[in-house]
Amino acid sequence: MKKKIMPLIAGNWKMNGDAGSFLEVEVIKDRLAAQEINADVAICPPATLLHRISVALHESLAKTGAQNCHAQANGAYTGDISVPMISEAGGSYVIVGHSERRGAYNESDSDVRAKAVAALEGGIIPIVCCGESLDIRESGKAIDVVITQIINSCPDFSAEQSIVVAYEPIWAIGTGKTASVADVDEMHNAIRNALTKRFGDPGTTIKILYGGSVKPSNAKELLSVENVNGALVGGASLKADDFLGIIEAA
Repeated sequence: MKKKIMPLIAGNWKMNGDAGSFLEVEVIKDRLAAQEINADVAICPPATLLHRISVALHESLAKTGAQNCHAQANGAYTGDISVPMISEAGGSYVIVGHSERRGAYNESDSDVRAKAVAALEGGIIPIVCCGESLDIRESGKAIDVVITQIINSCPDFSAEQSIVVAYEPIWAIGTGKTASVADVDEMHNAIRNALTKRFGDPGTTIKILYGGSVKPSNAKELLSVENVNGALVGGASLKADDFLGIIEAA
């Protein structure tokens, strides 16, 4: 019998958001309270807003998370944010290994794994990102590259801990392009098989999110694909109506 996995719809605000964004947060909070939702929900704003949004969403159905963390709990790491800081600010999740971090900041699989380990040790759920470029996709090596990223980036975890994996085809982030349903199905099945092989039974229930230009208009189709257990949403998470449209599609 197939195990039921509660979907996770996580919004990655990236370097966007200000005080005015709280109007959107309040709309999300009120709408979630007014209807039955069949998904876990998280908002990952910039670090400057994490505590304020965590307070605003207190006792709501939505959690918060950070967009990155350092592998160390403290130290001379100017500009970084640690897992204890995320926890103190009310965060429950942290995104690690996003393609923009891997690309622009040269983060390796081992860097991502170290951050995920730190998250688990601090009681935070890591959302471990993986994905391929257009060149890799067109070379026919997409699955091999993504699975290697996952195996090298995901840490071991105990029965009391959990991790989330997010597949994000880099060529479909912020471009308006979306991988075909067949592409998503093939990749997510490959990821599930790899997670099950790596972790055994716990690997069968790890949430695998899709993260490539998810919008209200395509969310239902994407979220209906086997082994798509939610979405990592970029631009559409900045507007309450769009984000709620995706949540409602889960």
